[in-house]
Amino acid sequence: MMKRALVGLLLVGLVASLAYGEVTIMVLWSGDELAAFQQVADAFTAKTGIAVRVESVGRDLPAILATRVAAGNPPDLAGMPNPGQMAEFVARGAVVPLDGIVDLGQFPKAFVDLATVGGNVYGIFISADLKSLVWYNPDALYAEGLAPADSWNELMYITETLAARGKTPWAVGLESGAASGWAGTDWIEDIMLRTAGPELYDQWVAHEIPWTHPAVKRAFELFGSIVRNEAYVYGGTTGVLSINFGDSPAVLWDPIPGAYLHRQATFIKSFIAGAHPELDLDRDVAFFVFPPIDPQWGTPLLGAGDLISAFRDTPDVRAFLQYLAGPEAQEIWCGTLGKLATNVNVDASVYPDQLTAAAAEILKGAEIFRFDASDLMPAAVGSGAFWKGVLDYVSGVSLDRVLEDIEAAAEAAYGK
Repeated sequence: MMKRALVGLLLVGLVASLAYGEVTIMVLWSGDELAAFQQVADAFTAKTGIAVRVESVGRDLPAILATRVAAGNPPDLAGMPNPGQMAEFVARGAVVPLDGIVDLGQFPKAFVDLATVGGNVYGIFISADLKSLVWYNPDALYAEGLAPADSWNELMYITETLAARGKTPWAVGLESGAASGWAGTDWIEDIMLRTAGPELYDQWVAHEIPWTHPAVKRAFELFGSIVRNEAYVYGGTTGVLSINFGDSPAVLWDPIPGAYLHRQATFIKSFIAGAHPELDLDRDVAFFVFPPIDPQWGTPLLGAGDLISAFRDTPDVRAFLQYLAGPEAQEIWCGTLGKLATNVNVDASVYPDQLTAAAAEILKGAEIFRFDASDLMPAAVGSGAFWKGVLDYVSGVSLDRVLEDIEAAAEAAYGK
């Protein structure tokens, strides 16, 4: 009798688990990011009874996902490394359009546009990193009688004024091991958006204009007007090339500031806090948006983000997508990691400090947002020739030579 009762209970449990179903999602995250996403998945399961199986495959995700798609065995959902790779899977007919499945009104238009291919939306951003920021020590900058810049001319006025006083305006570090140079590509991308506009930026990413195009050359030259001027950067050009990107901003908060301005993404906050644990982040650290250059292009935002696409359309997949798009999931994900939510209804109280909350507000108002260009380009270009070209340019190689070298790599990578 006891044995029959036990078997009966096991059968009930099995039927119940099968009734709730399961979704699978392939991600490249590990460590803290993977743990945070598991929290999101667990909360969804607790709410709906639908199990979520998270497959972490690391940086090999694009290749593994392509193999699974070709074999007709894709996961239900996957985290896309960037919108460009999402578009590649859309072109294969492998990705489910999300129009009518997810409430897209929860997102700034810029993020909907970024996930749109051929008039349909194929992904949702569950968070973003904002790169278009200039960090400063308010006490130090105000002590010089200076204030945040609203235009490129004002930014150069600050730069020239500090240099004329014998002070170093900028802290710039491009060293990052095998990835050295990437921090400089972010500068050039921000400048391209502000001098050439988003459409030409997109053409540049797709190699529809050459690297020798006047717009690309101008972006490099404006970047060079700061980083190639020995009086404008901490440690001179040697310092720019040798100082690690994460260590670079620390000098802004030294007792006698070594520099006054640092352009970097939201994630640099943790490096600043690590170098100066005595700081009150909400009082001692501040940023302003990298200012417009040509007024017609305004102030576009540059960044990266966490993008999810679906490869199957089932009721369980729809339920998980709707959950990921909503404020509850993003509050767990962003509140745990300090990332910026893309859902405009996320409560600012989830952020660990006012700096992060302020960056999230800027993101909410994004009219034009573009993904990091080097991340969208073929690796031989974006994380190869472009990174190297930045280092060569700062070290003194002529700009024409630098751009010709990157163009040669691009012709090979994209197909002439």
